[in-house]
Amino acid sequence: MKTTLKHLYCLLLLLTLTTFSSGLAVAGDSLYQYSTIDALLAGLYDGELTIKNLMFQGDFGLGTLNGIDGELVVLDGTPYHISAGGKATVPADSAKVPFATVSFFEEDMILKLDRIQSLQDLNKAITLGLPSKNAFYAIRIDGRFAFVKARAIPKQNPPYEPLHEVVKHQVVVQFSGEGTLVGYYSPSFVKGVNVPGYHWHFITKDRTGGGHVLDCSFAPTTARLDSVYAFSVKLPESHEFSELDLSGDKSSELEKVEKAPTKKE
Repeated sequence: MKTTLKHLYCLLLLLTLTTFSSGLAVAGDSLYQYSTIDALLAGLYDGELTIKNLMFQGDFGLGTLNGIDGELVVLDGTPYHISAGGKATVPADSAKVPFATVSFFEEDMILKLDRIQSLQDLNKAITLGLPSKNAFYAIRIDGRFAFVKARAIPKQNPPYEPLHEVVKHQVVVQFSGEGTLVGYYSPSFVKGVNVPGYHWHFITKDRTGGGHVLDCSFAPTTARLDSVYAFSVKLPESHEFSELDLSGDKSSELEKVEKAPTKKE
């Protein structure tokens, strides 16, 4: 009898902890990341995490697909693969990612934005409204865009070159009209793990086009922010990741990738 009661108590405790843990995940207060930005910069373009499993971790986010095949946008619970040239499609559940950041988006605050003339203007405007620069923020901006300059990189084949070389082959396109910016602000202390500051992807309202944002301009609108105070990273369990030398500072390489010369489609 004692054994049975003990087992029942353990089961109830397990169910309580599981429910509590699941509640925290759904609450939108945790950022999930697969791999690191420095690993991607070093040329680790193949991961083992599937789109299906990534979607258990968040309904909002960004990343790329294996072979650094274009860009990934996750919006309203749907993943979109944006290939070189800007076309957006829904990838197969079995597709895999080498790098991605996702969260469950729950709006905590709204910032009013005046007319934005450039990506630099946007970043400055958001920064002025942040409660703290030491937290993470998921940021969604729906609006009518005068233009969005966006890029995607064609799928690469091994042996892979470092990202600052591969990005020279990016294809840049320009969009106008209604759409959504999907972005994250990350604090400076994540250098080497994620992109410090802002990282933006774009998708059109009809979900047919987009890419990694290089520049943009849009009419007055609002930015919806979700404050995030927990951050977890799942590292690849591969021989390639284990053998990478990630000891150096790759800030200059990241700068080249973020502001790479453009190749017009």
